[in-house]
Amino acid sequence: MNATSLDGDPNARGSDAGAPGRDTPVPGGDAPASGRIVLLTTSHRVAPGLLSWPAWQALHAADRVLCADGTHPQLPYLREAGITVDEASPAAEDLLDQCSGGRTVVVVATGEGEPRLTDGLARLAGSGRVQMPELELLPASYDLPGARLLDLVQVMDRIRVECPWSSRQTHEGLAKYGLEEAYELVEAIEEGDRDELREELGDVLLQVVFHARIAEEGRPGDGTEPFSIDDVAGGIVTKLIHRHPHVFGDECASTPEEVKAHWLRTKAQEKRRTSVTEGIPLGQPGLALAAKLASRVRTAGLDVPIPRGEGVGYELLAAAARAEAAGVDPETALRAAARAYRDAIRATEAAEAGGTAER
Repeated sequence: MNATSLDGDPNARGSDAGAPGRDTPVPGGDAPASGRIVLLTTSHRVAPGLLSWPAWQALHAADRVLCADGTHPQLPYLREAGITVDEASPAAEDLLDQCSGGRTVVVVATGEGEPRLTDGLARLAGSGRVQMPELELLPASYDLPGARLLDLVQVMDRIRVECPWSSRQTHEGLAKYGLEEAYELVEAIEEGDRDELREELGDVLLQVVFHARIAEEGRPGDGTEPFSIDDVAGGIVTKLIHRHPHVFGDECASTPEEVKAHWLRTKAQEKRRTSVTEGIPLGQPGLALAAKLASRVRTAGLDVPIPRGEGVGYELLAAAARAEAAGVDPETALRAAARAYRDAIRATEAAEAGGTAER
């Protein structure tokens, strides 16, 4: 049988899902006299009924199939396939009795994973006083990449309904948190902290899911059309496919420059803008804004002299344009210099504190 021991890895990959079959023997030969207990686990993130072929084999060959949860989403599909499932949650000792004589019992695990049963079996096995049946853990379905995103959507949906704070939030009220989380993400990247990076990515993702959940409700009375996280994901998927014709179409691109040219060309076709300044958010940091304007001018091949005027603002504008032309992000460069300045400040403070202590 394609399975692991109860202390093995429940996420090990197995065979592809298949249709159930009858009278198919379970791989691994005849059961021992003490029998076999199979703990069948499934993922709630995969459509019910999509079980692996070894799982269907085990279910059809079992002498008895048990499930403690009468509302388990797999049960209708198992019964439709001709499998009798008894709603029961026996203790470990009772389950051993049911396996006597070489019988096989399959336990369809609930979402909690049957900890009471597995703890009881482990206790009996460790006692050395009983002959244990063969114990197997058989993952019957597996999460696909990105499956935990479904959990996030479900958790956010419940929080939106039941949390007194979250249920009252609006797009406008959350806007400041989006900015804060984005800056914290940038800081984690700059610091090179992988654990912090993972956490901050989650916080940014939360903002996306939170806003999408609010958008599902629309705004009664103002004609706002509701949309969901699926609409958000569908929109970006369509955009990515359209802007990567060298990946999903017949175009060719072998260099980053060619990829960027494809991107800009398809983006121009989509947006049909009358000015290169359209779509540039004026609320972003000043250096980033200046660099973005200079980038749009350079990419479009326009000859627009940097305005000259008195004051540090025009000096910074000129510096940002020079940095962009040289391939340097002025915002990132200034942040790096600011971090060096911060370190120098701390070093000076530490030195002065040390001198004071000596005196």
